[in-house]
Amino acid sequence: MSAIKYTGLKKLLLPVLLLIFFSCHEKESKAGHQNPNEIISVSYSDIGGHLGNYRIVKVTEDSILAEQGITKKKIHRAWKSAISRQTWKRLTSTIDVKTLDRIKSSPSQQSVDGLDETFQIRTSKKYHAYVNAFADTAHYEQLKKLKDQIQALLPKEYN
Repeated sequence: MSAIKYTGLKKLLLPVLLLIFFSCHEKESKAGHQNPNEIISVSYSDIGGHLGNYRIVKVTEDSILAEQGITKKKIHRAWKSAISRQTWKRLTSTIDVKTLDRIKSSPSQQSVDGLDETFQIRTSKKYHAYVNAFADTAHYEQLKKLKDQIQALLPKEYN
């Protein structure tokens, strides 16, 4: 016995399902043609300390969002701004996506009231995350340049 009792609904359901299937399939194929080394977003953060200090900056191709605060004192503030396509290109030009897998993270320093410096770089193909990569002196330079450029975009009170 069919779950759909009316023959008219059966005839209508098949074309609707096929239309949904092909429209979703077309979107997937368009996304598959993206450059696998294209950077989609970049994040930088400093988090830790005995008061729960944090500063988080997220940058996409059209905007920048900065948040900072002290968790124990319940202080939080945020700032958001649009950025130009040229600024985004300048920011991401410091990153060599092909060498990101070589960068090594180090252990967290939060357990001893230290700050953890974290970078997150999302490409159309992969997600890269690094904690305290400054210890990797051989490969940290591009992240240092990225951090400097991000800080240059922020208002003084967020540096």
